[in-house]
Amino acid sequence: MAEGRLAGKVALVVGGGQTPGETTGNGRAISCRFAAEGAAVVVVDRLLERAQETVAIIEADGGTAVAVAGDITSSDDCAGMVAAAVEAHGRIDVVVDNVGIGGNDGGPVGLDEAVWDRIQAVNLKGAYLLCKHALPVLRDQGSGAIVLVSSVAAVCSTGMLAYTTSKAALNALCHEVAMGNATRGIRCNAVMPGLMDTPMAVDALAEALGVDRALVSERRDAMVPLGGRQGTSDDVANAVLFLASDEARFITGAVLPVDGGQSSRIG
Repeated sequence: MAEGRLAGKVALVVGGGQTPGETTGNGRAISCRFAAEGAAVVVVDRLLERAQETVAIIEADGGTAVAVAGDITSSDDCAGMVAAAVEAHGRIDVVVDNVGIGGNDGGPVGLDEAVWDRIQAVNLKGAYLLCKHALPVLRDQGSGAIVLVSSVAAVCSTGMLAYTTSKAALNALCHEVAMGNATRGIRCNAVMPGLMDTPMAVDALAEALGVDRALVSERRDAMVPLGGRQGTSDDVANAVLFLASDEARFITGAVLPVDGGQSSRIG
C-alpha cells in the first residue's frame, strides 16, 4: 500500500456504502480499491451502518478508513463530511461523488413533481453542494482531484426524464468545475457507467418488478455491445481510480464512458 497509486493521499468517497444485494456496489468498490492503492479513505453514506460495513472490509484487508454519516442533499452535512476528513487527516486529495437515485421516474406528463425534485436534489444539487464545500480546502492546498459518477443515461434517451437530465447536468457541472479551478491545480472529471451488475441496478429492479434477479441480469446483458455482458463495480472503480490518480494529472473536464460501447451505438 505504501507504493500504491494513491499512496499517501486522503480520499473522501460520498456514497461509499451500498444497498443489499448479491454483488458489490460502485461506492464500496471505489472505496476498497482506493484503500488497496494506499489511500486513507473517508467513507460517507446516508446510513452510517452501510459506511461502517465498507470500512470493516477495508480494515480487514489492512487498509485505513473511517465512516461518516451524511446526506449529500444537506449543505450542513456536506460541510461536515469535508470537515471530518480534514480533522482526521489534515487534508483531502481526492473527492468522489457516487450518489444517485432514479426510482419512480418517467416521462414529462406522468412524472410526479416531487419525484423530479428529489432526483434533481440528490443527483445534481448534491454534487454542487459537495463541490461547494470541498473546493475551498482543495484551493488552499493548490491541488486535488474531483471525480463525479454520472451515467451513460446523460447521453441516451431512457424514458427517465428526471434521471437523464440530472446526469446530463452533472456532466455540465463537471466541465464548469474543471475550467473554474484548473489554474488552481484542481482537476474535475466524471465517469459515465453503463449497465452495471450492482445491487442498486439489478437487485432493486428485480424486487420492484417482482421477477428473478437472473432474468433482469440476462435482459441487461443482451443490451451491452462489448461481450454481451454487463460491467461490474470493479470496472467503475478502475476508471475512477485512474482519474483520481497522478496518472491522469493532465486530464480535466473529461467525461469517460464505462459502458461496454453502449453510448457509441447509433440507431
